[in-house]
Amino acid sequence: MSGHSKWATTKHKKAIIDSRRAKVFAKQIRAIEVAARNGGADMEGNPTLFDAVTKAKKSSMPADNIDRAIKRGAGLEAGAKDWITIMYEGYGPNGVAIMIECLSDNRNRSASEIKVAVTRNGGSMADLGSVSYLFNRKGVIIVNKVDGLTEDRVLEAVLDAGAEEVNDLGESFEVVCEPVDLVQVRTALQSAGIDYESADSSFLPSMSIPLDADGAKKVFELIDAIEELDDVQNVYSNFDVSDEVMASLE
Repeated sequence: MSGHSKWATTKHKKAIIDSRRAKVFAKQIRAIEVAARNGGADMEGNPTLFDAVTKAKKSSMPADNIDRAIKRGAGLEAGAKDWITIMYEGYGPNGVAIMIECLSDNRNRSASEIKVAVTRNGGSMADLGSVSYLFNRKGVIIVNKVDGLTEDRVLEAVLDAGAEEVNDLGESFEVVCEPVDLVQVRTALQSAGIDYESADSSFLPSMSIPLDADGAKKVFELIDAIEELDDVQNVYSNFDVSDEVMASLE
């Protein structure tokens, strides 16, 4: 579990500073629009919107872009599309399980593009339910390591709020909880004066498949190809890559 989380966190950091920033912004704008549509424009009363906006701000998205996305989603400004959430399932190299979460306004386009990306990169599509049973829906909060911040301090801050575990990912801590406790755990961190990088409802694997360098390279290439698609919001997988293998690929 921690191997995939560490890789995903590293990818997120790199995406913010490289040429994919525009694509990251586009995905985050969709998430903001959907959150505003489902729960309204008031961030205090809409924790999903609050977390989506917080993530966008951490990526240095301009405030005007965020404001317009909220207004479009809430119906206060024209131009919003009817985004629908679609989940796809599949397998990658070495039997790695993959779940693909999309926000799309065209189901047929998404299905076609994902099938091409998966099959051209050594993967195969799977029927709904054939992969998802390997994952559990969890709340995941990423806390960046700063001077003086220890795992014990993070655990102390969130334990009574419903957190299940705190994992050391190297450059950050991962706080795991039930999705219904996400707001409470995130609030507990804020009350303790601990800043966090992101708070999301995510899918974490119940079992992981360890990969060597060759297997990891193939899986990373597959996930990169999937994430390049405009409709894809998140890709979840159950691979585990050791620090040594990660270092050999950097």
